[in-house]
Formats: sequence, structure tokens, C-alpha cells
Amino acid sequence: MASPLYENIEALSREKGIDPQIVVNAVEDAIAVATRKHYKIQENMRGELNRETGAIQAYSYRAVVETPEQVEDPNAQIALDDARRIDPNVEVGGEIRQYKSTDGVLGRISAQLAKQVIFQKVREAERDTVYNEYIGRVGEILNATVKRIEGPDVIFDIGKTEARMGRKEQSRLESFAVGERVRAVLVRVEKASKGPQVVVSRAAPELVQNLFQTEVPEIYDNTVVIRAIAREAGERTKIAVMSRDKDVDSVGACVGMKGMRVQSIIRELRGEKIDIIEYHEDPVTFAEKALQPAKVSRVTVVDATEKHLEVIVDDTQLSLAIGKKGQNVRLAAKLLGWKIDIKSEEEKRQEVEQQMQALTSGTTTPLEKVPELGEQVIEKLVAAGITTVEALADMTPEQLEELPGIGPKTIEKISIAVNNYFSALEGGEVQSAEAGVAEVAVEALPDVDEDANVELPNVHAENSEYQEAVETGQALEAAEIAGVENAPTADVAEVHVHGEQAVPEAEEVAAPEEPQPEEASKPEHNE
Repeated sequence: MASPLYENIEALSREKGIDPQIVVNAVEDAIAVATRKHYKIQENMRGELNRETGAIQAYSYRAVVETPEQVEDPNAQIALDDARRIDPNVEVGGEIRQYKSTDGVLGRISAQLAKQVIFQKVREAERDTVYNEYIGRVGEILNATVKRIEGPDVIFDIGKTEARMGRKEQSRLESFAVGERVRAVLVRVEKASKGPQVVVSRAAPELVQNLFQTEVPEIYDNTVVIRAIAREAGERTKIAVMSRDKDVDSVGACVGMKGMRVQSIIRELRGEKIDIIEYHEDPVTFAEKALQPAKVSRVTVVDATEKHLEVIVDDTQLSLAIGKKGQNVRLAAKLLGWKIDIKSEEEKRQEVEQQMQALTSGTTTPLEKVPELGEQVIEKLVAAGITTVEALADMTPEQLEELPGIGPKTIEKISIAVNNYFSALEGGEVQSAEAGVAEVAVEALPDVDEDANVELPNVHAENSEYQEAVETGQALEAAEIAGVENAPTADVAEVHVHGEQAVPEAEEVAAPEEPQPEEASKPEHNE
């Protein structure tokens, strides 16, 4: 039968929710401390509680070592010979106990000290119990009752302990009254000097997820899955859902008949706006959905590795896509897990124009490419900071006249040289283009003698008769106008424009044995 003292210990343990042995150990430690203080000794002390009688004993103990030389601390160790004078049966490695009388030990001061030790041990055990219970429940929804309000913080009673909700964990739309029951998310448990600090939140996205699981049966049974949530408490929440059953509309299931399900959640969140979006694996499609209610023109993946998107919207949709203080695009980026850059059509057009301008402005030609300028003039221009033909072409005569060593005659020389340079560039491009047209037209001739081959000089490209003969497929006429020697009397298969001189590839092409009249040698041109 347990003693009254031990029964009281068990009652205290049940009240605090801790193991009775923890309280027993606390009582024994308290007796040991009080005994050491009473006898004013430094020896190691232990207390011993008899559960049946309730009697408490205290004793000092020392470890037994073999020789006196091995004794490092006389209060904790004793040599074997000395130990056997107290207990003949003791061996090396054992311990010697010497019981102390506890009569008169628990005086007023010693009793107060023992009480403090017991309470301290019990509090430590209680903290460990609370911490171990709640550390594994992080992320759960707790039913809490408002116990008191301390400044901006709200203190909740969650059963075995109190929980704190700081200002950052609250929605700006909510206020609380003492005694009010609410649901909150357990976000973390911290070990503090005053005990485990349990922190709850009403701003965490898990609260919205739990509310949807409660209100939407399809989410509870995993027919509809919540893939992502982005929330700014008190403002707006975006939630992406996906259906595992093709016959179930994920968004419709969350909204409910006439919006009853989502409206119930909005009331719980004190009017916070909720956007329900269908989830897509394709980030481009998902981004278009996530930026609702704005209408997106197009989405481009800038960098798949860095998860970077560029979104183009109509000029009238830009502010709606960005949202108040950037909230809409910020939540969309959180929902996707991608970085999103939003631009209007006008901004994108200006950006492209700037890029094109940068590319074109990057072309520069050194002055040395214009030999007509002369070395002396080039040296004067370079000394004045003008090093490219483009920069020289942009200058007016008045600006040139201000340069040192540049007079009216030099300005005229510069103007002629620059104009000739650009004219030569344009002429070369036109000439090249005309030569290309001539080659394409001649190679499109009808069936001819494949062994015949005539090359035509492009110097005749400016000759209208020659050009007309080439364009109409009259290869022999073109060869005759070009002055090609040894031209065959039959139709030629190819006519190549190679340069300013005609070099026949087949100078010794023999004419047919029976020469035909010149009119007959011309191929018919069928329209």
C-alpha cells in the first residue's frame, strides 16, 4: 500500500501530465540538497524515498578505487582499504554509502529549499512533456480559445499549455475577444527559458487548405488535389487545384452550388478574397490562369533553368495584371514558383526598337576604309575625336569647319569622298542583287543540251537587250550580245555570271554537223 506522500505525488503527476517517477526523483534530489546544506558538507548526496512507508533517507556515496594514489577527489572517491573498514564486502568499482540522519534536517530554510528544487524539477519535466507533444504536430489546425490579449499578441488556451499569436501571424481583417473560439495553425514550437513557446497563426496558407478540406468533400477524399497555395492574409489567396477524375470539375467542386462552399470559407477568413485556379503542368498555361482576372496576350519562357517567364498583356490590362501594390503578380509568382516579368504591348515594342537600334548603331567603319580622304585629313579627323565614317557622315559642314586644320576645300573633299564611299556600297549591293536575278532566270531554261555550257560576264547586266534576253530564257542571244566566243548553236543548259570577264568552260564545243539557221537555233518560249 502506498504511503500518503506517494499518493500526493501521483495526484500532482496526473495534474501536470508528467510521469510520477519524475516527481519522486525531484523529491529525492530535494532531500539530498537539504541534507548537504544541513551538514555543511561537499560530499555527493542522494535521497531515497520509501514508497510504502513514506520515509525519506539521505546518504553520501563515494566510488571505490584500488590505491590511495588513485584518489583524485576525497569527496567522490575512497581507497579500497579505507572502504573495507566501513563495508568488508566492497570491491573496486563499487561504492560506499554512508547514511545521514534526517532528523531536524527539514527545518524552515531547508524545507523552503527542498520545495524550490521540487518545483523546478516538476516545471522542467512539464516543459519537456509539452514540447515533445506539440513538436510533432506542427502544421496541424488547433481549436483554441482566446485567453487574454497582451498588446498586439493574442494568447490562446490550447489545452495543456498556452499558445501565442504575434501580429505577423494575424490577418488585418480580424479582431478577437476573450473567450472566443477560433481555429489556428500550429506553426512552430520553441524552447525558451520560461518554457516551450507554442506559436500559432491565422495567416498561414495551411489554414486555407484545412478550410477547403473541411468544406469540400472532393478534397477530403483526394478526388480533387490542392497543388499550390499563395496567400497574403487579409488581402487575397490564390489556390491551384487539380482533379484526378476527368468527370469532376476541380474549380466547380471548390466553388460549390451558387458559390456556397467558397463563401463559407470567405466568411471564416473575415472577407478575404479567394481565387480558385485550375492547375496545369505547362507553366505558360498555368501563368495565364494564375494572372486572372487579367487577360494575357502571350507568355514566353525566358529561362527554364532559372524559372523565368515574360508575360505580355494589353496596355489596358497592365494595371489589372500587376494588381494593387503588385499583389496579383506577386501571388501568381508564388503560386507558380517562377519569376514573372509583366510588360505591356507598348513597353515590349519600345524594348524591341531599342534592341534593334543598339544592333544597328553597333556597326562602325574606320576612316581608313575611305582612301580618298588622304592620310593628312584622316590624321586631323582622328585628332579631333572622329574615328568612324558613320560619325563623319553625321557631321554638318559647319561642325567640320570648327575642327582645327579643316578648311572649305577640305570640307568639300570630305563630302565627295564620303558620298562616293556610300554610293559604292549601295552600287555593290544592287549589282550583286541583279547578278543573282540573272543567274536564277537563266538556270530556269527548258530542256537543252546538257554538255553545252556558256559563261556570261555581268558587265552586260546594264544592257537592256542583254537583260531582256536573259529574263526571257534566250540564252544564245544573251551569249551573242555578251560576245562569248565559241558559243554553241544549240540551246545551252546553263549560263553563269562570274565576273567582269567571260571565261568559257567549254571552249572546244563542236557545232552540229548540219548547221541550222539562226532562227531555228533559238528555243521556243512558251508562255
